[in-house]
Order: sequence, then C-alpha cells, then structure tokens
Amino acid sequence: MPAAPLRLGLAGLGTVGIGVVRIVQTHADLIAARAGRRVEIVAVSARDRTRNRDADLSGYAWEDDPVRLAGRDDIDVFVEVMGGHDGPAKSATEAAIAAGKDIVTANKALLAHHGQSLAEQAEASGRVIRFEAAVAGGIPVIKTLTEGLAGNAMRRVMGVMNGSCNYILTRMQAAGLSYETVFEEARQLGYLEADPNLDVGGIDAGHKLSLLAAIAFGTRVSFDAVQLEGIGSVSIDDIRHAGDMGYRIKLLGVAQMTGRGLEQRMTPCLVPADHPLGQLEGGTNMVVLEGDSVGQIVLRGPGAGQGPTASAIMADVIDIARGIRLPTFGRPAATLAAPVAAATGTAAPYYLRMTLVDKPGALAKIATCLGEAGISIDRMRQYGHQGAQAPVLIVTHKATSDDIAHAMGRFAATGVLVGSPVALRIEEV
Repeated sequence: MPAAPLRLGLAGLGTVGIGVVRIVQTHADLIAARAGRRVEIVAVSARDRTRNRDADLSGYAWEDDPVRLAGRDDIDVFVEVMGGHDGPAKSATEAAIAAGKDIVTANKALLAHHGQSLAEQAEASGRVIRFEAAVAGGIPVIKTLTEGLAGNAMRRVMGVMNGSCNYILTRMQAAGLSYETVFEEARQLGYLEADPNLDVGGIDAGHKLSLLAAIAFGTRVSFDAVQLEGIGSVSIDDIRHAGDMGYRIKLLGVAQMTGRGLEQRMTPCLVPADHPLGQLEGGTNMVVLEGDSVGQIVLRGPGAGQGPTASAIMADVIDIARGIRLPTFGRPAATLAAPVAAATGTAAPYYLRMTLVDKPGALAKIATCLGEAGISIDRMRQYGHQGAQAPVLIVTHKATSDDIAHAMGRFAATGVLVGSPVALRIEEV
C-alpha cells in the first residue's frame, strides 16, 4: 500500500512561494519517486487573493490568516515564506508547532532572533524545523554542516552571503564606478531590500552567519553578538588599491571559536584575488567550511532568487517526506550552550586609508599613534596629492581590531587628519 501523501500548507505567495508551487506542480512524479510518497500542496495563505501570480492556485484551499492555515487538520508541514522576524511569521510558526506540524522556512531573520525558542518548542513536541533556504539560497550549506561534515570539529566558517553587496563591489571594480552610483543602479534593478540597510549594512548576511555559527560550534544563535559593518565606506579608491596589492574587497562573514570565545563578524575585508572568495563575481554566494578532518571545502552557487530558494525549500520538504528528522541546529536545542562572545577579534593585517594635511611631520604623527597602540607598519605610501591634502595608504602587520580602533581614535587628536579614515581587515583565507 503506498504511503500517504505529505500535505503542505504554504504561507506566502511572493516570488519564492510561487517557485515552490511550480516545483510541486511540475515535478510531482519525480518528487514522489525520490521521496517515496507524493507531496501535495493542500492550502495556501497570502495577503491579497486578487493579485495575478501567474500560477494555477485553483486547486488549493485559501486562508487569509496564516495562523489559521498553520492549524488546519489537513496539513502535515507548514511552509513559511512570508518573511519578517515578528508578526504573522512568528505567530503562525508557533501555531504550527502547537498544532503538531513540521516547519520548513526560508526566514533567516525569524530564526536569528527566535531560533532557540522555536527549536526548543518544536523539539519538545517531536516536530522538526528545517531552514536550508534561509542561508545562501540554493547552496546546501545547512545539510553539509549537519550531515556531510557531522564527523568534523569545525574550525572556521566563512562566506560571502549577500549577493547584492557582492554585485555592488564587483560592479564598482569592473566599471570603475563609485559606491553611490552602483548603489543606485542596484536599487533600480530591484537587487536591494525595501530597507537597503538590510543588505548594504550587513544585517541580512549577519543573520545567516549567526545560524551557521550555531550549527558549526554547537551554541545558541547569538545574532546580537555579530560584529556588523556595511560596505558604505568602501570607495572606488579602496577597490583600486586592493587590486594593486593582489586583493579584492568582499563583505565577508567569519565565525570561529577561539580561546576568548565565539568570534562572529560580517565586515568588508580584503581577500586574496586568486582565492575562490576573491574570484566570486556578481550576485553569487560562496561559503567556505573548515573542519579538522576534511580541511577546507568551498560551496558556491546562487544565493537568492525564485528557483534556487524554492529548490532549497523542497529539499527540506523531501527530507521530511523520507522520514529524516534532525534537531534544528544539528544537536538538541536544549543542549546548546549560550556562547561567550570573543571580546577581541583574532589579529590580522589591516589596510588603512586616510587623507592628511600636507605639511611636514603629518605622517610621523600618524605613525606615532600606531606605534603607541602597539601596531607596526608593513608598508606605507602617499599618492595623488590634492592641493594641500595628501592621501595616505598604510598596511599594518598583524593587529587586533581593538588596537586599530585605539589608534584611529588617537588620529583625530593629531590635527593632521582630513575627514574620516577607513580601516579594512586583510583576511587570511
């Protein structure tokens, strides 16, 4: 006797939700063959019934309220693609758990803010929460960490996890355009969120990094401890100088467990141009995982879009249909430790760019500030004098972020600084 179909309730009929509908409708037989049972959408929910979505939804029941959808007796899995870390997404997810449903979500913000609580609720009820689509779109990084690398002690997780930022930075380099010009281009092309700071401020990518860190290091999600810095201070001059030195600038997420605690940062960094991270172009994402046994592996692919994100959602749905049931973050949520945030980041070389008043002794004052902060200079040069101003580029030997911040705080008191200096970490990948 064939197994009963797995019945889905789909909350959200935007780009990703319609992508899920199309996969279920187009690949019904393929999914059934791979899952060992049929997968069917039973009911859906969205804010506007009248909107033309270019998909046949006539065979599905409709609920205006996603909470009502989550509690329906005729669904087994609640698929949440509405977005938002509070409001309907959170309420409906909690209602689904209370009603005994499994959860598949693409909502990285929801899990970054409420993942621990939701995981504990689900696991106490014997339910699962799957979220492959929430991190790096179509790249199967969650499955890689929780399954493929389960025998490794993870050393470091790195990645370019926001395609909009990578588009902006690579477009600046390729076309020689300013940040402001490319930002506006990206906005008009629809590459940025309604609140662009979620992208260019590093918040979206920081959500993703916090989820990967929880899985990799067996800790509770701690998004509030992620050091966030956006790409707004990166100029075309920085792009060119980095290129001259053999580097590319990326908004890079890094998580690693150190003797000082869990280090999590999502900041613009210089990476070697010949490393896969340096070669990453356009809106593509890349995640680099380092384990004690496997070494370093690189996962590359589309980080957003209808097809890739819906593909990741369906991978989770099919796992549930197969009977694969894992704890949300790879180990029981109740056993996850609250992480101690690393007070000081791992030391690394830094790239410093500043403009000084062009007068004798100006550069010596800056060098003195660096020396008093315990920072030694690897190389330094002035370039392109602009009247009474002298642009200066400095590359330091290894220093901590605290030391750099201390030195930069002293720069202002010298009286030779024009404008604000820029400091970018040179990441050893």
